[in-house]
Amino acid sequence: MIRIGILGAAKIAPKAIIEPARRRTDCRVVAVAARDPARATAYAEEHGIQHVAESYDALIARDDVDLIYNALPPNRHADLTIAALKAGKAVLCEKPFAMNADEAMAMQRAAEETGRPLVEAFHYRFHPAFIHALGHIRSGHVGKILSMEATFSVPIPYRPGELRHTLETGGGALMDLGTYCVHMVRTMAGTEPSVASAECHCDRPGVDISTHARLVFPGDVTASIMTSMSETVSRRLQLHVEGTKGSLTFNNPIHPHLGHKIILRRHGEPERTETIPGEVTYDHQLAHMVDVLAGRAKPLTGGEDAVANMRTIDAMYRSAGLQPRGSKPGP
Repeated sequence: MIRIGILGAAKIAPKAIIEPARRRTDCRVVAVAARDPARATAYAEEHGIQHVAESYDALIARDDVDLIYNALPPNRHADLTIAALKAGKAVLCEKPFAMNADEAMAMQRAAEETGRPLVEAFHYRFHPAFIHALGHIRSGHVGKILSMEATFSVPIPYRPGELRHTLETGGGALMDLGTYCVHMVRTMAGTEPSVASAECHCDRPGVDISTHARLVFPGDVTASIMTSMSETVSRRLQLHVEGTKGSLTFNNPIHPHLGHKIILRRHGEPERTETIPGEVTYDHQLAHMVDVLAGRAKPLTGGEDAVANMRTIDAMYRSAGLQPRGSKPGP
């Protein structure tokens, strides 16, 4: 039995870990901690969690916890994830992995030194639909990749205390939404990009409400990244890959369990649309985490993949004239 502890009384945790764990017989959520103990107590009562730890450190130190789910904002990912790894715990860390690439590298080193699994919670990556689409690309179904476009825009209105609009906690459209876009094109390409250009629109100092960027991969493969959390945008989630033999368009690659289409076009052939059966993305994510802990699988995310994703995000912010999250301004 894998016993799970949750860092943070987070809105994402019920669908990301609590409900998926309830649907399994080999793991269960046993404890939660929050900055406010009273909030943690109310959260535990609401979600049927037996134990409440008095602090984050106390949760990490519990001997009845095997896996830590770090659901806190990015500014608490590095320190608490490293502490959990050093305490002998495996960690499933929410995206974005860290505030910046330096923090991500420190997390990776801690995982290597302790030998404990550390996985980034890119839940879409574990769904059969994305794995199927990736198979099309890697098998050469659309030929050599020429270009890619990844878009994730959804309105997230500003309100006081909204973490995704708060610089100090790692807010910004690129950090919250665009990190998926960066990860998708990197995964499809199977190589690492350079940043040709990036533009951020900020309605508050340093916090991008939208980001547009152009990446270049080896072989002159280009990728366009478009992300926005402006309250005026329409919801759009799409990945498009153009190749020498055709193209693949994936509508709703982030939440395929809520409905998706994979549209394949090959030169000289009729267009084909596929939908791939699967469970909720978070169920597949937890299943992967269980397999990693059991030694049946190697992590698909985390490690150098997570460091490289943060390195690209840092470069995008620098190209747009902003500092990477958590870094000090240069001279």
